[in-house]
Amino acid sequence: LALVARLWPTTDPGHAEPLRAASIVTQEDLGGQRTDFLNDAELRNAPDNHPWRRGAGLPILLLTGLALMRADRQPTIRQMYEVAELGKPPGEPTRAPEFFRLVVDERQPRIAGEALDYRDEVLAQIYDPGDPAPKRELVFHVEVSDQGTTRNLLGLVETRAIRGWRRIGRLTFTEAAASYNGDFVFHVHHPTWREDRNDPATGVRAGGRKVR
Repeated sequence: LALVARLWPTTDPGHAEPLRAASIVTQEDLGGQRTDFLNDAELRNAPDNHPWRRGAGLPILLLTGLALMRADRQPTIRQMYEVAELGKPPGEPTRAPEFFRLVVDERQPRIAGEALDYRDEVLAQIYDPGDPAPKRELVFHVEVSDQGTTRNLLGLVETRAIRGWRRIGRLTFTEAAASYNGDFVFHVHHPTWREDRNDPATGVRAGGRKVR
């Protein structure tokens, strides 16, 4: 399970001037995770990775990892400096957290159903069956931390122990749709890796080319 988003530094839907957007890329586990309810998912910018869970899809995951290594430095982490820098004055230092996660609000109901498709689960959080008018909201809490350790086994399996989560906001969905666009049209770029996430001069890529 994953959640990706694109953010702009404005709340004005009629804003005419082009603005640079920021990406959020979160996932449970790059290899896959068995979670019975959406409510129990922990979506992180630095997910664990248990590749054998992909089964027959393992070769594709390994090839993807090699491609990401060629383009960047850390294929399993998506830094959050783009969000931290949205609307920030140029002279103000960046203060981006190392770790970021989204967790469902504790008050959200659990949607019953045997082997329920998660898309139906998301829709049921907001709509009543057969009624296109939204009845509820789906709320995720936004939490950050700078305290964590990573364990790597043979360059394949990665697990992270993250402590000191701080709740700083929330992400609220008031509408939803299961559509072709979500998988094939809407794309979110991966932020360029920075050796120091708060220093733009340490980016691994510049102008689309690897420089470090």
